[in-house]
Amino acid sequence: MPTKKLPFEIRPYQPSDLSALYEICLLTADGGKDASHLFADKKLVGHFYAAPYGVFEPDVCFIVTHNEKPCGFVVGTRCSQRFAQRCENEWFPQLRAQFPLLNSAPVSLNDKLISYLHQGYQPRPEYRDYPAHLHINLLPETQGHGIGRKLMETFIENLKQLNVSGLHLEVSASNQTAIRFYEKMGFSQIAQFEHSFGYGIKF
Repeated sequence: MPTKKLPFEIRPYQPSDLSALYEICLLTADGGKDASHLFADKKLVGHFYAAPYGVFEPDVCFIVTHNEKPCGFVVGTRCSQRFAQRCENEWFPQLRAQFPLLNSAPVSLNDKLISYLHQGYQPRPEYRDYPAHLHINLLPETQGHGIGRKLMETFIENLKQLNVSGLHLEVSASNQTAIRFYEKMGFSQIAQFEHSFGYGIKF
């Protein structure tokens, strides 16, 4: 008899999921599509957008699985200021040595990520009243099943249990699908930048 496929499941992040964070981040980094061809080092994008959250704040990160295989995640921090400082002290120094800053202005996505590593996380003052932030990534086959909403709800409920006062995220101004999704989730626009909007929600 064929093996019955399990439904999508959401579970807390585990240290053994670190490699999955890197892989999923890479496979969705090109506007939701595979960005493997854009990076010389396949871990580069995950070094900035995924891995440090799992390492430093695993208790606010969640994994989506299908047939027990990770296929999406939400990672984040309860306090962007403290997270930025910890990354500056414990995460970025070794990566800056591994990926030297380029002499010319960054053009490719690979070069831009290297410049981000050297800039570090710089929480915007517009988000002061919304201390937490997140990154959510779903592989294409995971999308369209309502998993994104369930994942966000799980993340938000966990923040409430941790007595976090507010959450922010940033979305490309051209990504109308994501904007509509976040607005339906209860987020409101709190800032506008050159190419993006800041959205926030208070608890």
